Amino acid sequence: MRLSGDINEEVDSHNRMLDRMGNDMDSSRGVLSGTMDRFKTVFETKSSRRMFTLVASFVFIFLVIYYLTR
Repeated sequence: MRLSGDINEEVDSHNRMLDRMGNDMDSSRGVLSGTMDRFKTVFETKSSRRMFTLVASFVFIFLVIYYLTR
């Protein structure tokens, strides 16, 4: 009987842990969804010229770092 009691305690412990993980995943999904909505808003309101400048700046910085580390 002691073995079955230990198994029951272990199963209950894992169920509680899985419930907490599920709740954490739900809350992180909400945060990620809000972040993606903000990114959409930023990208939709920015002009294409600003977006081009941003991308070109990243490419330029990448090339400078690449040549400096070579």
